[in-house]
Amino acid sequence: MNNRIKKHAGLKVGITLLATLLTLGLVAGYSVPVEAAVVKQPFQDINSSYAKDAITHLVNKGIAAGTSETRFEPKKAVTRAEFATFAVRLLGLKPVKNNISPYNDTSTTAWYYGNIAAMTNLSILEGKGQGTFQPNASITREEAAALLVRMLKQSSVSTGLLSTTYNDASDISVWARPYVQKVYQLGLMRGSDGLFRPQDQVTREEAAVMLDAILQKKEWSEQLENPDSLGIQLGWQYDSTTAEFKKQVEQSEVNTLVPRWFFLNSSMQVTDHTDATLLSWASATDREVWPLLGNRSDPAMTHQMLSSSANRASVVAQVTAYVKKYKLDGINVDFENVQSADREGMTAFVTSLTASLHSLGAVVSVDVSPDLGTDWTEAFDYAKLGAVSDYMVLMGYEEHWNGDPIAGSVASLPWVENALDTMLSDVVRAKVILALPLYTRDWSSASPATDSWDITLAEQGTRARAAGSVRQWNASLGQYVIGYLSNGMPRYIWAEDSRSLTAKVRMSTDRKIAGLAYWYMGGETADVWNAISNASRFESYLF
Repeated sequence: MNNRIKKHAGLKVGITLLATLLTLGLVAGYSVPVEAAVVKQPFQDINSSYAKDAITHLVNKGIAAGTSETRFEPKKAVTRAEFATFAVRLLGLKPVKNNISPYNDTSTTAWYYGNIAAMTNLSILEGKGQGTFQPNASITREEAAALLVRMLKQSSVSTGLLSTTYNDASDISVWARPYVQKVYQLGLMRGSDGLFRPQDQVTREEAAVMLDAILQKKEWSEQLENPDSLGIQLGWQYDSTTAEFKKQVEQSEVNTLVPRWFFLNSSMQVTDHTDATLLSWASATDREVWPLLGNRSDPAMTHQMLSSSANRASVVAQVTAYVKKYKLDGINVDFENVQSADREGMTAFVTSLTASLHSLGAVVSVDVSPDLGTDWTEAFDYAKLGAVSDYMVLMGYEEHWNGDPIAGSVASLPWVENALDTMLSDVVRAKVILALPLYTRDWSSASPATDSWDITLAEQGTRARAAGSVRQWNASLGQYVIGYLSNGMPRYIWAEDSRSLTAKVRMSTDRKIAGLAYWYMGGETADVWNAISNASRFESYLF
């Protein structure tokens, strides 16, 4: 495995007062549709339907489903939950059972929950206001037009075309007019007898015709068949045994492992904590291993090494020997709290280490914080380090940190986007890996808000679902703000979850960087991996 030098396919936030209790409502009276994959013959009730061929095509491709083993009920209005399910399957996405529910009228145990959440994460489907989705409500034709345009990532601008196309153009809602015009231009919805009928319910057969029309366009359908390509997916091991780490990786999208094996000490020796069983497992499962080389955030010890050419050479020799001995794929350099005086020494060390490891076919990645022009990052010459190393891993978190007097997000979307764009001004895209947080922080409402602590995403979800807790989606930050009481005192969480991570993955994927990293494995809830996969896949479509 070690012949692979390659490229894998403060913002201040005000605390919003959350005034209403959001509880999950149970939706009853709907049975789970029969899975389409088991239906091979047309249903008994579609022979006279104009949509017979479209229904049969979608059913055989596993996209649409009947309401029973023998009936499709083509004239029945399609529900919002059904349309979401059909859309997820057509787009080749995965259901995502968000740990934090986007809606309070959509049960997390409902058959459609994962599909509604997946569509919400990608901003294709929206709620009906006041935290509701109305999963069993029907979809109007103008709502369907909006869904189709969002599914296909099409831009929409309203012009005067509708008034000359439809006699009932004035009945189309103002917000829906650009969407209706676009689906007309795409040939996905045309209406009949000069009418669009915007407020009419969409039937199941109409939905089938709309969705099948997408598959009939070769340039679209071919993209939908493409396999996932996530690039580098790097996961750091932290506070877990080898067995626990392996299980965490198995349940994730991670293909590049970073165990914490090598650390510099005051004697200028690199300690070795290599676990041969993890190496064997990684090789057997076709995953790469880039062990971490750390300085334990010790600035004096790091200065002792970086300021001496002899010490730098000694450490490079030791690390190179370990890479050769264990047949490692690479090294992940994680030096933090480095003195600004060591800027040249840091660049010289990475330059020497990279040259040495390249002789063995191994790569070097360097972890760096966002460049905010502070002493914390002064030691890192982003342009030079990006030029000599194989990858720069941008640690896209700690916007607000433990001890920060201002409570706020660990990684709001605008902050991460700005940090990434700043790095891309110095480092080529193919060398940049964006690290995302699989943790968040629980904050006191006091000012200054120095009382805070790190929590996992599972702990976050528990607080979000506790009696009396409230949450609100902040679109500008790209995350929920959760409020709850602890011993009678209000506390707040700027949440990281499937929905917030989806926004960050889409943003970074759009910039065509080398991949993503996650601090830390085990901090997440299981749903985030399908969300990340969906975001990457959907963003890859160029309809």
